[in-house]
Amino acid sequence: MRNIFRVRVDARPSSAPTEDEAIKKAQKGDLKSFEELYSRHKARVFSLCLRMTNNYAHAEELTQETFLQLYRKINSFRGESAFSTWLYRMSVNVVLTRFRRKRLLEVPLEEVADGAPTEERPREIGQRDRVLDGSLHRVDLEQAIRRLPPGYRLVFLLHDVEGYEHQEIAEMLNCSIGNSKSQLHNARMRLRSLLLHSREVRSPGHACEIEEIGSLSSAAA
Repeated sequence: MRNIFRVRVDARPSSAPTEDEAIKKAQKGDLKSFEELYSRHKARVFSLCLRMTNNYAHAEELTQETFLQLYRKINSFRGESAFSTWLYRMSVNVVLTRFRRKRLLEVPLEEVADGAPTEERPREIGQRDRVLDGSLHRVDLEQAIRRLPPGYRLVFLLHDVEGYEHQEIAEMLNCSIGNSKSQLHNARMRLRSLLLHSREVRSPGHACEIEEIGSLSSAAA
């Protein structure tokens, strides 16, 4: 798809507009201000689309679609949340719409990692799996996330990376809160198996040395 939001390479003025100024001007139809917003947020929107779709070409297309929607709907932004939060939620909705068209959200909740030993469920499904190691190599984590089934990957990214609550995810995916928690639990169990296998391949006999840390999302962001 042709990039219709190609940012001009002209030298910027010494004092670039603030985001609030760019938003207000873009809402009045100022194209340069819209290009400023595109320049500021395109990388994060693309990264989000790429993680959710696991397809570079689709991510590019969905990024363009997100900014097309932004161009049409920017006047509906009222400042009730951060602009970035509002925009990234729009990005998520664009990707979800694509998934629904292709029926990619239907993943059996009982699905477990192929060949992986059965793990005992935590007492509370909604709690974070403390065994997943945020100090793992970023490449390992990114590769493991890409290997998740679409439904698992989507819920994991929405909850553990983007920070959405289960109630919000349930509304986005049109499912129950319990379904969202189950998908997240299964995603974490699959990631656990994939990451342990990766560590075992790199350092045979030392896979059990994974340390507990507080946040996986900091390594995935």
